[in-house]
Amino acid sequence: MADKPSSGEILGVPYNFERPSLSRMLSSYWKPGKGMLVEKPFGIGYTLNLANWRSWIVLGVAGAMLWMERGGKKGDDEAEDEPVEVVVED
Repeated sequence: MADKPSSGEILGVPYNFERPSLSRMLSSYWKPGKGMLVEKPFGIGYTLNLANWRSWIVLGVAGAMLWMERGGKKGDDEAEDEPVEVVVED
């Protein structure tokens, strides 16, 4: 039986299951001159290229959304605790 390849593409999506080294991990997340998405150093798909400014915007927006979800705004919590009156007309 032939050995299966540990890296390649399936339907245009890259995969790599080779054991990652520290240098390969660091170099895969920092690729100047490349686009916003680069191949993952281990696993299936793509990851953010931290050398691209667009990636930092994506991380900032995701961080802001997480902060707001976890209760970044304190003023809106008081309005949610009040009971709501529902009027149904026949």
